Amino acid sequence: MRISIGLLLSTILLASCNNSSEKATADLASNEVQTTAEKIAMAYGIENWKGVDMLEFTFNVDRGERHFERSFKWFPKQNKVVYMNEKDTVSYFRDQPLDSISRAADKRFINDTYWMLSPFKLVWDEGTTFIDSTRVAAAVSKDTLNKLTIIYGNEGGYTPGDAYDFYYDNSYMVKEWAYRPQNAAKAATATLWGEVKSYDGIKIATQHTDTTGNFRLYFSNISVIRE
Repeated sequence: MRISIGLLLSTILLASCNNSSEKATADLASNEVQTTAEKIAMAYGIENWKGVDMLEFTFNVDRGERHFERSFKWFPKQNKVVYMNEKDTVSYFRDQPLDSISRAADKRFINDTYWMLSPFKLVWDEGTTFIDSTRVAAAVSKDTLNKLTIIYGNEGGYTPGDAYDFYYDNSYMVKEWAYRPQNAAKAATATLWGEVKSYDGIKIATQHTDTTGNFRLYFSNISVIRE
């Protein structure tokens, strides 16, 4: 999630998502003892991901008076993505070789779905390590919350080695998060999570804001279609 706010987040690149989301979700349901990551994923309804044929959404960024958006249709069972902006439509399969155009679209897809589904990617993504902390001062609000840090491995994905701090309450709902490139000590960005809505049992934080009042990242036109 390397941020370039001036480019309206068009260059944010996040760790690659795992293609085996169905298997990871099934494995989670069979676990008797759950990790913090699994409890967060369950709080957001990961058990309802099973059977999803398509997820459709628009990723929006407002910075001051400027607005940016792009849309996606994701068919997880087929590993197919359709990326749309005001000029182009790109359709590709994530398990096939990507050319420069589809790779550029895939970087945006990875970024945008990470903002949307990061509670699920805590258990979907591989090659990660976790650090649990309790009753710490949150990055944005300074409220006392619990913290789960996920650190990505140094190989694979679009931004290996990055870290994300998830600040969550006792119900395992995330209230804010911070991004630390290459696991740096200082966060590059941090935002609040808001307006959690349920889509067929899948909970999504549809609003992310910072402390300036000039930045808002949000999702619209969300649709979950099952088989």
